[in-house]
Amino acid sequence: MEKRYLKNMTMLSESEIEKIKNSQVCVIGCGGLGGYVIEMLARLGVGNITAVDGDIFDETNLNRQLLSDSNVIGKNKAEIAKERIALVNPLINFMPISQNINNDNGIEILKGHDVIIDAVDNIATRLLLQELVYELRIILVHGAIAGWYGQVTTIFPGDRTLDMLYAEKNMEGIEKKLGNPSFTPAFVASVQVSETLKILIGRGELLRNKILYADLFAQDYEVVSL
Repeated sequence: MEKRYLKNMTMLSESEIEKIKNSQVCVIGCGGLGGYVIEMLARLGVGNITAVDGDIFDETNLNRQLLSDSNVIGKNKAEIAKERIALVNPLINFMPISQNINNDNGIEILKGHDVIIDAVDNIATRLLLQELVYELRIILVHGAIAGWYGQVTTIFPGDRTLDMLYAEKNMEGIEKKLGNPSFTPAFVASVQVSETLKILIGRGELLRNKILYADLFAQDYEVVSL
């Protein structure tokens, strides 16, 4: 076993580490949530990571997005993610896709993955992801952030969890009003990655048909059954 994975023992067995190395995870969005998710997946040893984002970095990203710095302003987020992961863990097979996911390209992008991670910043795309993973029979790990607050849930094909969370299909996420600091994305991304790991190794309690609500201001954490 590579030395870089030794600290994953004994939390994970050697066979589980090998299973993770052979897994395929797709992260939709390489910004606030996505940057942290990608970093943690790579350090964990997820062997095949696809990162999807058609956006470029700008100065407003610098307060919270792990992959952003002054030298990457104007550059595509997925491509910068590839450069970062080549430094963090060159053993990873990393596929950047420099376009935003939509109805036309969604099936082709997502097929073949074991888990899809929702790290987007708009409700329409989240609902689209729910439809696409239902068709492909892939598990979706949802995360969202706004100010001091965050939420995570794991959605199996057919659960329709996001229909309950976002009953008003055209509503705008509250992050547009509350903004996002540096720490909320890191917290929610950590929970998303832990959910992903449990899916990949097939053990542990998942947030399926439940949602974790986190209020980092009041230090209030609640898991609600849906």
